[in-house]
Amino acid sequence: MQNQTSEEPFNRTSEQKQAAQEMLAFIQECPTQFHATERIRTELESHGYERLWEDEKWKIRQGGAYYVTKNDSTIVAFHVGTKAGADSGFQITASHSDSPAFKIKEHAGLEVKKKYIQLNTEGYGGMLCASWIDRPLSVAGRAVVREGERFVTKLVDIGRDLVLIPGPALHMKRNDNEGTAYNKQKDMLPLFGGQGCETGDFKKLAAASLGVGEADIYGSDLYLYNRQRPFIWGAQEEFLSSPRLDDLECAYASLKGFLSGRPQQAVHVYACFDNEETGSGTKQGAGSSFLSDVLQRINAGLGNTQEDYYRAVARSFLLSADNAHAVHPNYPEKTDETNCVYMNDGIVIKSHAGQKYTSDAVSIALFRAVCERAGVPVQHFANRSDQQGGSTLGNIAAANVPLNAVDIGLAQLAMHSACETAGVKDTWYLIQAVKEFFSVCFSLEKGVLGIMADKER
Repeated sequence: MQNQTSEEPFNRTSEQKQAAQEMLAFIQECPTQFHATERIRTELESHGYERLWEDEKWKIRQGGAYYVTKNDSTIVAFHVGTKAGADSGFQITASHSDSPAFKIKEHAGLEVKKKYIQLNTEGYGGMLCASWIDRPLSVAGRAVVREGERFVTKLVDIGRDLVLIPGPALHMKRNDNEGTAYNKQKDMLPLFGGQGCETGDFKKLAAASLGVGEADIYGSDLYLYNRQRPFIWGAQEEFLSSPRLDDLECAYASLKGFLSGRPQQAVHVYACFDNEETGSGTKQGAGSSFLSDVLQRINAGLGNTQEDYYRAVARSFLLSADNAHAVHPNYPEKTDETNCVYMNDGIVIKSHAGQKYTSDAVSIALFRAVCERAGVPVQHFANRSDQQGGSTLGNIAAANVPLNAVDIGLAQLAMHSACETAGVKDTWYLIQAVKEFFSVCFSLEKGVLGIMADKER
């Protein structure tokens, strides 16, 4: 099936540019997954969502809007339909909060010839190492601070140009332009200080940024992040570039669409997971039981039976939203001949015969129908048959909650770079599609799925 993309000249609307600008501002506030979760939490509360805690009994009511977090880095929000009951299904979007980065080890300071202090780091996820070299970086994450007999989690963001990973001069590595295999323990350590700096100064700086003593910090998860400001560029301002587009662009657009929904029969769910970049196999990852646990607690809170839960899952639908590889102008041969995608040409539907993506004929058809109703274009992506691509959230989450699901995303360049590039129209496209997704219901009758407006149920 050929991609359904527009052949009209580029014509960006003011609404599309505004959506892109607001998305980039969101990303700038989210240097780590912990900051992204906090930012999403704040947005939910501003729309009246009530916080639930995993260790407390939940009281769920029709029409209620709630959210719960795990590890301060994963968040699931849900809005119960005003007429939700035993025949209701779940309509879910899933994205992820984490991005490839360098994590700072517990004992961070490394002295070099009594002249330099480096920070000892290790790779988190699969990053393009070269993109991190010779650019200003800072440090952010979370710290666990002791307050009397309590241990409190606090966000950390040094918020200034703090470190840099210096590259060697070409004269020292004459073959560098012919390709380099980067050793993360040798080539990728950031320079923190010079003469007069000591190995313990980093922890002092982190403590000072929190207004606590060094001895009060009992644990931390701190990462390097790119300080570069996001920007819109191109001959017609058709492109945007930013750190962490994968996957905060989808996390943002899904959230905006989710907050527009006013469910009647269905239960609307927004999930943003941590640790997708390392395989999702953690307590806060899509591979855990967290999503299933939340859905089952909603079902029980509405007074429904376990049998009702199975029926609800059967009529449910998941949008797994994670960005996709656009055709690269320098390497067009790296993408499939007929199932390749472009920035600004609409939402990408991703398929894979080996089930790296969860899309199938049923879920693709239903999502295409949603996009038709929303008036946004779609594209189809598949990897070249002789190349292995990455996996994402859909098939991992669906292994615990066996529902209909489709993997989608937005086309981008330089995935896993410290600075990624996407199309200025596409954030708006995804917001519109998710709005429509939360404006319809998915019906199921003797195994046949359908779509109808929520108000028609």
